[in-house]
Amino acid sequence: MPKAFTPKVVTANHLLKGDVIYQTTAGWSRDLADAEVLTDEAQADLRLADGSKQINDVVGVYLMDVSIDGDTPQTTHFREAFRAKGPSNYIHGKQEVA
Repeated sequence: MPKAFTPKVVTANHLLKGDVIYQTTAGWSRDLADAEVLTDEAQADLRLADGSKQINDVVGVYLMDVSIDGDTPQTTHFREAFRAKGPSNYIHGKQEVA
């Protein structure tokens, strides 16, 4: 029996800045709350293909599992939470603001 499809978002890294970004209905965002949540496997495959074609803007495009808390997607794996916070060797970038 195939595994049930769970909600996902398309994520990647910004090519020039290296930041983690998430695909929205209108482009890319650095905020997971803005991400387009995909609940249909066929639609997710199309959005992944679309993101993968944007080689001048992004690298490492893949589907990331999320859970939905109200209307906001949340990471389901510690790796994704860690990625979203940025480098951990010292406080800078996203960590500096928090």
